[in-house]
Amino acid sequence: MSSSAPVSPHASLISDAAIQISELSFVALPKRQQNTNSAASANSRTVKRPEFHDYFVTHIPSSSLHPDPRGLSSVYHKFPRSASVPHTGAISHPPTSFQALVDRETTVVRIPLRSAKHHFGVATSRGTRPSNEDTHQAGVLDIPAFAKRPPASVTIKRALGAGLENRGADSASGDPQVFYFGVFDGHGGSECSTFLKETLHEYIQDTAAEAEFQSSLSKDRDGHLPKNESEISRGDLPIIQGGNHKRMAEMEKTLVQNWRRLVGGYFRRFVPAHFSYRGNGAQGNGSAACNGEDHAGGVTIEEILEYAFLRADLDFVSAQAAKEDDELATAHKPQYQDDILYGPKHIQRRNLGGYRRFKGGSTASVALISTPTPTPFWHPSAPSCLLISHVGDTRILLCSTATGEAIPLTSNHHPSSPIEANRLRRYAATFVTDSFGEERMSGLANTRAFGDVQSKRIGVSAEPEIRRIEMGPAEYSFLVLMTDGISGTLTDQEVVDIIKEAKTPDEGARDVVNFATEVTKEGDNATCLVVRLGGWERRQEGGLGSLGTKESREWRRQEATDPRSSRR
Repeated sequence: MSSSAPVSPHASLISDAAIQISELSFVALPKRQQNTNSAASANSRTVKRPEFHDYFVTHIPSSSLHPDPRGLSSVYHKFPRSASVPHTGAISHPPTSFQALVDRETTVVRIPLRSAKHHFGVATSRGTRPSNEDTHQAGVLDIPAFAKRPPASVTIKRALGAGLENRGADSASGDPQVFYFGVFDGHGGSECSTFLKETLHEYIQDTAAEAEFQSSLSKDRDGHLPKNESEISRGDLPIIQGGNHKRMAEMEKTLVQNWRRLVGGYFRRFVPAHFSYRGNGAQGNGSAACNGEDHAGGVTIEEILEYAFLRADLDFVSAQAAKEDDELATAHKPQYQDDILYGPKHIQRRNLGGYRRFKGGSTASVALISTPTPTPFWHPSAPSCLLISHVGDTRILLCSTATGEAIPLTSNHHPSSPIEANRLRRYAATFVTDSFGEERMSGLANTRAFGDVQSKRIGVSAEPEIRRIEMGPAEYSFLVLMTDGISGTLTDQEVVDIIKEAKTPDEGARDVVNFATEVTKEGDNATCLVVRLGGWERRQEGGLGSLGTKESREWRRQEATDPRSSRR
């Protein structure tokens, strides 16, 4: 997409401020272990740095890898009929043959997420652009669970050991694995989107570790449920989990002060929605206000996500602002003088986003999935919690199993949005409409984005739009994350219907990208991620299946491939 900004008179002010606080505000993420270590030494304990994995671990029967000598003595179908009837719950004990199958030995294996074509698929295309500025990420976060506590019936089944083959292995913290999917659409270059791909998940993990974020599934030392257990069932309130509230408030205070000192302008009245810390001694209207004094003992996952997004943006912006952009000023200096004169820490700080100031930015849409039990979120009987954190005009959809309809989970952060217009009009008076009828602000199509250093003062921030969705067993068929190269060409329902016709999520992602590239008139970069959910096998049952848009899609394909018709 085209979102480059013209030169701003505030760029020099940002650069001056960055020089003053760059040593305070910017710490490159891969080297941030020193902060964790300092906190650990203060508490006289060693804190292990969280790790991000691009694979998930699960249980499969040992017989899937090699013959199990301790297995059944004969073939299952040769058992007498009385012994081979599956357990239906009508009798207190299942037949011996069935119990042997349930209790057979399982092995923990690692499966690369991008190789699990039946669980996850991704496809990307450069289109007609000179380069592909889209990036994406998928893996497993090393953070505690944030899902609601499972119902008692599920807990009892888990205690009885049912479904051993359909459960994943626990994470290092003992909780079920938390899955992470993200798509990032760069503009002006791929420096910012690549930075988010490589480090945004680390910001989330490190923030959770520094705040001592605790699991929503754990009990206290006396074996009782948390005090806020009654509120966990209320969908209108965040789940307040255990954590170091005081440290989190100090981190938020420092972050807000650095934004005000570095950029000013819009950020002088900057009020993050989910922060418990508020400037001028005021109390928060986000997660703090929702629970009053009880929040003093806990932290919410929404708070951690918002802090991680804003901290990542601050580090990237301060690194760009501290660079010299005048070619005449740097002409007499060696091209790689930082590599020669300074250490690795300085190089990493200065060269984040390239050797010269990067004036572009990137959007971001991130999805986190946490389950209350080890049963993976794609299993038909597994409930799960989906958390969306979104900045810009990338898009996330769900497909309803019952109706087959596309359910959008994000809204585009454009000047045409009433919420965004009200937020920014006092700082950005230059709202214009281009020749295509689209409203823009200072040449930018997005009112929220990472980077865009020259437009930060007028309010282009990385404040995420956060949304929590409680997904019941098989309630949704699949999850889609895509860039505007797809959402700007295809409707939400067309994207969902194309995926319904595919056999695997991997095939569905490729089909969406291929169709969008074929019928597009813009030729923008196109990236699509498809994640299988519990209702995948029933994706064609809801409503008209994929027939609702089939005729229109065939007509669009025919028009795009007809040499007699003009696409321009």
